[in-house]
Amino acid sequence: MALDLKQIKGRLESLKKTNKKSNLTWKPTEKETTIRIVPYKFNPDNPFIELYFHYELNNKTYLSPASFGERDPIMEIAQKLKSTGDKENWKLGRSLEPKLRTFAPVIVRGKEHEGVKFWGFGKTIYEDLLSNISDPDYGDITDPVTGCDIVVWTVKEEGKNFATPKMRIKRHSTPVTEDVDVLKKITEDQPDIKELYDLKSYEELEEALKKHLNPEEAAEEQKESESTDKEESTDKEESTDKEESVSEETSTAETPQAEAKVETPKAAANVNDAFKKMFEGK
Repeated sequence: MALDLKQIKGRLESLKKTNKKSNLTWKPTEKETTIRIVPYKFNPDNPFIELYFHYELNNKTYLSPASFGERDPIMEIAQKLKSTGDKENWKLGRSLEPKLRTFAPVIVRGKEHEGVKFWGFGKTIYEDLLSNISDPDYGDITDPVTGCDIVVWTVKEEGKNFATPKMRIKRHSTPVTEDVDVLKKITEDQPDIKELYDLKSYEELEEALKKHLNPEEAAEEQKESESTDKEESTDKEESTDKEESVSEETSTAETPQAEAKVETPKAAANVNDAFKKMFEGK
């Protein structure tokens, strides 16, 4: 029996994409880790990237076109169901609505040479970050020169099958980096988050919805032909993201303490010059 080269190539591409996503994303652990949010090269005015996802649709996760202001057939059906006045239809429509997941480009302290990664978080962490930025005691914590680092960790809470992220913002201002090579990675080699998630076409999302609403028919098709783009590890990770996005997260401000100031006029000038160049013409 001859090998199905098309299937093998499809699986290879799937594995490559999964590995790339893993390398360009960062997740907190129980151990406290210090990170720094940096300006997003593709939108210098705002480092926070709001994306909407359809979770657990045929055991997969789909990026919603609504993230970019485009039509989403699943969202359209959800709105129609909610407008019928029927309670069960409303519940189904609600379940089909995409969920918000916010991302921010960060560098991990001690691993700056790895370049920019994307940290994804839920509503509570997002609100805490925005609240601190609005606080005059902190201001723009993402500023490359006068911003602040963030300490992030997770805790396992009773009754939850996933860890809840916590954070505190350091009050001491420091530049993003004084290393020229790291600065180049941040300003020139920063990845585009669109590289991490496939945006399906309107027709493909319609088909995914049909299979979701008719699981028996989808199961029959699955028996006839195994899907080559299952991306099991990616979907498992994104399923965890979904759980975190609806969890309650909290933050506390770090108590002021004496820290060695690392900012120098030279370092500040280098960072400023690099970021000015990065945002030229934006």
